[in-house]
Amino acid sequence: MAEETGGQLSVDLRGQTAIVTGASQGLGRAIAVGLARSGARVACLARNAEKLKETVSQIAAAGGTAEALACDVTDAESVRQSVDAVLEKWGQLQILVNNAGITRDTLIPRMQDEQWDEVINTNLRGAFLFTRAVTRPMMQARYGRIINMASVSGLMGNPGQANYSASKAGLIGMTRSVARELASRKITVNAVAPGFIETEMTAALGERVVEEVVNRVPLKRLGAPADVVAAVLFLASRDAQYVTGQVLTVDGGLTA
Repeated sequence: MAEETGGQLSVDLRGQTAIVTGASQGLGRAIAVGLARSGARVACLARNAEKLKETVSQIAAAGGTAEALACDVTDAESVRQSVDAVLEKWGQLQILVNNAGITRDTLIPRMQDEQWDEVINTNLRGAFLFTRAVTRPMMQARYGRIINMASVSGLMGNPGQANYSASKAGLIGMTRSVARELASRKITVNAVAPGFIETEMTAALGERVVEEVVNRVPLKRLGAPADVVAAVLFLASRDAQYVTGQVLTVDGGLTA
């Protein structure tokens, strides 16, 4: 089981606006709530706006500001409309967290074209579309923080996840390239690569599999969502102004 991490990283994001994709559950919800607690206005995006109600409710209950927007991250027009809606509502955009992601696990001999395409389109194309859409307002403001949620699977691979690992490795490559492109405009682009984090997805693995995973992790526990949120908050902050093109691995030493 994951351990408590001892509280919220203290970051001041007051006056800033953030977009978090895939914010309806799991790490996406935790990240959206963490950004809002730090003072940011948060646009919470997912395919189904109905599923975002709990995220927005948590933020509102804590005194934060959030908006739920339905968006298909694989559709360029849907992405453009979402970014335009955020800019129209709040007039600015400083932070993008490309978190939306799916898995369609199976071994490569049995992997269907649709299983490959769906994962690549959601995990990689979606991040590309949003990154492209936010660069113009960020470049005009000469400030921005783009944070891509990668995975240790993109660093070391994982059996049965050729599609997922490829999408996350591609995301890391895109992070490093775009960081070089946008650095002159004071926009940083980084990736966070979580290991095994205690979420709905890891709970579905079953107790035996989780125990095997924990035995492989030097810190001998699953990560908590708060561990990942802390990494995102740092990269979203002004204190991370000299950090760009990097992959911050949050995995308890798994890839050490």
